[in-house]
Parts: sequence; structure tokens; C-alpha cells
Amino acid sequence: MTVNQQSFADLGRVLVIIPTYNEAENVERIVGRVRASVPEAHVLVADDNSPDGTGELADKLAAEDQHVHVMHRKGKEGLGAAYLAGFRWGIDNGYDVLVEMDADGSHQPEELDRLLNALRGADLVLGSRWVPGGRVVNWPKSRLLLSRGGSTYSRLMLGVPIRDVTGGYRAFRKETLLGLGMDEVASAGYCFQVDLAWRTVKAGFKVAEVPITFVERELGASKMSRNIVVEALWRVTTWGIADRVARFRGGAATR
Repeated sequence: MTVNQQSFADLGRVLVIIPTYNEAENVERIVGRVRASVPEAHVLVADDNSPDGTGELADKLAAEDQHVHVMHRKGKEGLGAAYLAGFRWGIDNGYDVLVEMDADGSHQPEELDRLLNALRGADLVLGSRWVPGGRVVNWPKSRLLLSRGGSTYSRLMLGVPIRDVTGGYRAFRKETLLGLGMDEVASAGYCFQVDLAWRTVKAGFKVAEVPITFVERELGASKMSRNIVVEALWRVTTWGIADRVARFRGGAATR
């Protein structure tokens, strides 16, 4: 164990879930960085039947390293669906901490220890771009404003005390996920992250944010589009209005 590595055995077994679709240029690199940064962690590559051979490359990694596992899914069903399947697989296989991480390197595995350290005092830890010390590298100003504005809008609309509610670098305790009603989560795309964060807060779990440096992908194509963002904001608006109406009537909002 190097000077920069520490044990997280007190948290239990850690599983890093990495959804992939056409990430052949990135999958070997990101899995290697996770294994080097937190050697005791396991990795689950959840591949949505990538036509570029990502799944086959992941199988090769798994054959060479017992800490790497692969879930082959039938097709592209959205980020949320991939994570939910990964959560269920991890819980069924005895993991205590479930981590969300992008395949493209935007979530740096070298910062995973920050999330795991903070999880010792929380139920969910978010790697945040918008808290002091957090930053984004290589984004145009338009993308920066869109992302930060979307996060701020979601936070205010839903009353969630989280600065980066749309961020996707997260570490959950197993008990947190089990308490969220995962079977009721219908959101699959960009708004999936907002949905889970809101559910976590409403369920009374403790949420912490730690600063991260988000780095725009260098290889492969981004899956983000304007339509995805518009759909997410529409859903957030609908949820927020429904929640306000339900509270006014003395009930609880449903989605």
C-alpha cells in the first residue's frame, strides 16, 4: 500500500459501478485507475451491449482481475436503468458501499478516497463541482452555465440542500439505497441523479458533499444533449409543483 492509499475496510465491501456504452477507448483506462487508486474496491462494468466491443474488453479485464466484474445488458436503456441494475447486483452480491462513476474519466478515480472518507459520517456522499474547492476543467462557458444553472434550478425547485444535485460521482451506503424504494424510481436519464438525491433527502438520510475536479472527456463522444437537459428540467418542474401541491394539501408527493 502506497503513502496515498488507505484502507476502507471499516466501511465494508466497496463496489464501483461504471455504466458503459461505446466506451472502448476508455474502459481499460478507467478500470485500471480505479484499481490503482483504491485497490480493495471492486469494479462492475455495466455494459449496454456496446457495438464497439466495450463489453468484450471488460470481459478480458475481468478474466485477468478477480476484482473486476461485468454485467452485459440487452441494450441501451439509459444511465439510471444501468445504475439501478448495478445497485441490485451489488447488494445481492454482498457489497456495503455502491459508487457511481462515469466511464469517460470525468470522475477522477484518484479522488474516490475523498468520497469514501466522508461516507464514514454520512449515508450518501456527492462529489461536488459547486462547493468550495470543486471545479470543472475544459468545459465551454455555455456548458458550464447550463450545468450549474440546472443544478441550482433543481435545488431550489425541490428544496434540496445540495449544491451539486445533478452530479453523478456518488457513494451510497447499501442501507441508503434499500431505504429509497429503488423499485419506484422511473427516471432513467440525466434527471436520475436529481431523483435519487431528492429521495435521499426526503427519506431523512444524511448527505455530504466533497469537492472534486470534473474533467471533460478526452476520448469518445459525450452522451449529453440539449433534449436530455430539457426533459430533465421538465421532470424537475413537474416534481416540484406536485410536491408543493401535496404539502399544501397535507399529503406527500408521488412520482
